[in-house]
Amino acid sequence: MSGQALALTAVAVTLLLVTAYLAAVETVVSRCNVVRALRLVEDDDDHSSQALLWLTEHRASALDSLLAAMVLARVSLVVVVVALAEQLIGGLGGLLGAAAVVVLASLVLAEVTPRTVALRHLEQVGLVLARSARLLVRIVHPIARLAVAAGRGLVPRRHEVSGPHASDDELRALNGDEQQQDEELEPEERAMIRSIFELPDTLVREVMQPRPDMVTVSRDMALDEVVATTVRHGYSRLPVHDPDDPDRIVGVVYAKDLLRQLATLPDRRRWHDLVRQPTFVPEIKRVDELLRELQAERVHLALVADEYGELVGLVTIEDILEEIVGEIVDEHDQEEPLVEALEGERLRVDARLGVDDLNELLGTELPEEGWDTVGGLVFATLGRVPVEGERLELDGSVLTVETVQGRRVVKIVIEPGRPVPVDDPPAEPSTDGTE
Repeated sequence: MSGQALALTAVAVTLLLVTAYLAAVETVVSRCNVVRALRLVEDDDDHSSQALLWLTEHRASALDSLLAAMVLARVSLVVVVVALAEQLIGGLGGLLGAAAVVVLASLVLAEVTPRTVALRHLEQVGLVLARSARLLVRIVHPIARLAVAAGRGLVPRRHEVSGPHASDDELRALNGDEQQQDEELEPEERAMIRSIFELPDTLVREVMQPRPDMVTVSRDMALDEVVATTVRHGYSRLPVHDPDDPDRIVGVVYAKDLLRQLATLPDRRRWHDLVRQPTFVPEIKRVDELLRELQAERVHLALVADEYGELVGLVTIEDILEEIVGEIVDEHDQEEPLVEALEGERLRVDARLGVDDLNELLGTELPEEGWDTVGGLVFATLGRVPVEGERLELDGSVLTVETVQGRRVVKIVIEPGRPVPVDDPPAEPSTDGTE
């Protein structure tokens, strides 16, 4: 075999491997959805997972580019194999034999095998090929755009389809769906999906309304007092406590039951028979499990207890949903900003602000273990109840306790160690823990 024949053989094998690579990439892009790719980013935010997410978000243009690369590779393979066959064998029989070999090798080695492997190990193959595939798509994209533009010029414009691989918007338009959405996920959509992924790692104590913020009624209250409390705070459900122990919850009363009592019964002083059995959950319970249990039991409110059985707060379905969709504000919620900008780049933060939110805001690495809020961080660092005006320095930032109510820290002023933007502060916690 001559040197030229050896070179052509090497080129043919390389082109066969390239077509197999393109088939595997095409399978990954077409079968791996955005949500699956985003989960990989949440699990391991590296360059490969980011590249895979980019490919799934730009699926139509990526498939167009891969189609163009595939055609170029296959045509080049046929040309090389024909030249090799003519040099080694010659004649019509040699050309037909070379064509049969190309078809068989392309079908088995460059189509069926790589696509089967990619389907069986979709995420692993995707992560391995994503970075090189994204680079290839960007290189071939200009050629694909020209080819798509030329093809569209030959097709009657009955529908507004951008190319051989329609985007999600175009498919919805063809199916008569009037809702229009961008092919790439909006920031709000991505944040919502990320929040859903984080639910299994979120504990009840992180979303509950703490005990000092709870509004409860005593079992020995008159009906008029209970109704007045309900109207004043705008809650649809109120925990009922023992007259001798405010921390001993004996049940939950619903505003709709009170309303029915007032409207239908002549004896308006009776309401104790309206008290329903309370639901207690541990503070270390996972939020996703609690949501399923509340849905199954058709309960909207649960009381939260610590490891010693002491009441520490309450949680509602609304609190859990807010972890996914963001703050739900109704006409009864009293909005107070968690973060306020002061002069000199100082910030006034609510002690209920999560330490992780503060770290994200300041770009710091304040410790988060053992507590969830900035108030808890101050308590744990000092080891006692702080006094107003007390200062402590953590990770380059100075925290000053501004307001203390009883044994509870309310407001903290922070002098960051570096400039921070405050245009987009964290979402406010719901002040209505009972919907």
